[in-house]
Amino acid sequence: MNAVSTRDAPMTNASRIDVQIVAAPSPSRDVMTAWARAAMAGDGRSLCIRVVDETEARGLNARFRGAREATNVLSFAAEMPDILGDIAICAAVVAREAKVQNKPVDAHFAHMVVHGVLHLRGMDHDAETQARDMERAEVDVLRALGFDNPYMIEPDRGSRE
Repeated sequence: MNAVSTRDAPMTNASRIDVQIVAAPSPSRDVMTAWARAAMAGDGRSLCIRVVDETEARGLNARFRGAREATNVLSFAAEMPDILGDIAICAAVVAREAKVQNKPVDAHFAHMVVHGVLHLRGMDHDAETQARDMERAEVDVLRALGFDNPYMIEPDRGSRE
């Protein structure tokens, strides 16, 4: 499968965001770039977002987390000063989760982009206080982007997925 890779136009004092789309459904490159910029909060480092299929997501999750299933989002921090890192988002998992959670696919994609960027910026959700801080940051960024609180949406009780 060939990746569609697009890059931001060069900007002074701004990061470069590379968006690679190899699976559907997927929001547009411009939309994902805007979501990432909002979560980056002025961080000038570069970032790559890759929208992947389940096979690639499963392989990444197995290799880097030892898990066998595909997951919605994975973040990989860079060890270079000018690069924030990479984010892989599994299109099929995000679409399924959005349906089960009874919310628009774009809203869930936005949440995954923001979640991934916040991980790269050092936030985590391993401990309860960390989780609360990260969720609060996610809600703030998503609200500024025009999205509802992703933690307040009721699951679709009729869904069997």
